[in-house]
Amino acid sequence: MRTAKENTMPETEKITINMSAVDLGKIDLLVQEGLFSNRTDFIRTAIRSQLDKHNLEIQQSVTRHSYVIGVLVYDTADLEKRRLKREKLELRVIGFLQLANDIIPDLALEVIESIEVHGIFQASDAVKAALADRIK
Repeated sequence: MRTAKENTMPETEKITINMSAVDLGKIDLLVQEGLFSNRTDFIRTAIRSQLDKHNLEIQQSVTRHSYVIGVLVYDTADLEKRRLKREKLELRVIGFLQLANDIIPDLALEVIESIEVHGIFQASDAVKAALADRIK
């Protein structure tokens, strides 16, 4: 498995949310009053606050489902090692999972039993298609 620094990994993921005009106006008012530097600052702060508030539930779920929190990156060499050992991977990640572009679908099918990612999952379209019934 390679480290994140050896691969290209997005620092953030762009999301889109719909808000009522009133809620958006309230955020703009708080920005105008100097409580937040901009809308994004407000939204990030609100999200972090909710994540902190529910940290116990998150930790219980991580433990119950054996998730890895952080970054997992696999390439062909990693999967070949597991294939030779006849190991099957059940990949459960909160964060970022990357299956390198050098992985061919047949190898992925042979080694990867299941994938569950809460966050960002990167793989070639061919590997994603081959593993479609194993991705939750």
